[in-house]
Amino acid sequence: MHSRSAEDYLEAIYELICEKGYARASEIAQRLNVRTPSVTEMVQKLDEDGLLIYEKYKGITLTSDGQKIAKSVSKRHNLLFDLLTTLGVDEEIANRDACGIEHCLNPESVEAITRLLTQLKSPAGKKLLEELDQV
Repeated sequence: MHSRSAEDYLEAIYELICEKGYARASEIAQRLNVRTPSVTEMVQKLDEDGLLIYEKYKGITLTSDGQKIAKSVSKRHNLLFDLLTTLGVDEEIANRDACGIEHCLNPESVEAITRLLTQLKSPAGKKLLEELDQV
């Protein structure tokens, strides 16, 4: 089990790589709203743990283990964000809440939320949401 902070870093690196093809410490710092020296310290630790490859002045890449963790965190985040916004929660609040909850979900809970979300997006589920909105 990795710390919430480590998972946040891996997720941010993964998202940057998906968006730009690379991740640099300054961009990670901006995304996570932390100072660049903090990023360097965490990246070095994650490198020692075998979750990424950090080459000073060249950028950061995820190892297969790091990518697996990052994808899992990102999947949980997106699922929670989707659920909350489907329920009518403001996107900014849903994003912040998803960031807080994503780290402590059991795979069984992820599957249950996935099933619930599928039902909520069906015609019957949309009708139920509309009815709940009127209560």
